[in-house]
Amino acid sequence: MKAIVAVDKNWGIGLRGKLLVQIPADQRFFRETTMGQVVVMGRKTLESFPNGLPLKNRVNIVFTRGNGSGLPDEVEIVHSIDDLKPVLERYADREVYCIGGAEIYKQLLPMCDECLVTKIDEGYEADAFFPDLDADPEWELVSDGSESEEQTYFDLIYYFLKYKRIG
Repeated sequence: MKAIVAVDKNWGIGLRGKLLVQIPADQRFFRETTMGQVVVMGRKTLESFPNGLPLKNRVNIVFTRGNGSGLPDEVEIVHSIDDLKPVLERYADREVYCIGGAEIYKQLLPMCDECLVTKIDEGYEADAFFPDLDADPEWELVSDGSESEEQTYFDLIYYFLKYKRIG
């Protein structure tokens, strides 16, 4: 499994259920990377999408504590990591991406071997965070040419980075 996330310089990912900033190139990267694959998310992340609808042309798996009533029929519902594992076995031919939110990232990061991180060189007010991979000895920034040069969007500077689990 891989995680895909956009973080600020403090590893913040959201505030009051919304992304900290929307960068068109990052959204395009997310869409192109996850298209045709499997995305795993929490209920709140699903509800943050336009009209609360699942992402098109992807298998959408949603963690929820409830019974799933009110969620779109197109999503697969799981309640725990134990529920998730047999569902993922059905999609062994596809990449699986954890797409948030903060609690889901925290729960699923131990199952991930790679993280695709859009790192924004700016600090924002945030109430949701991704674990700081730079401070985690189990993760290292990959320097294989896959990292991007400095990118800009108006006055924002950001980078596309890849981290691999080494521990």
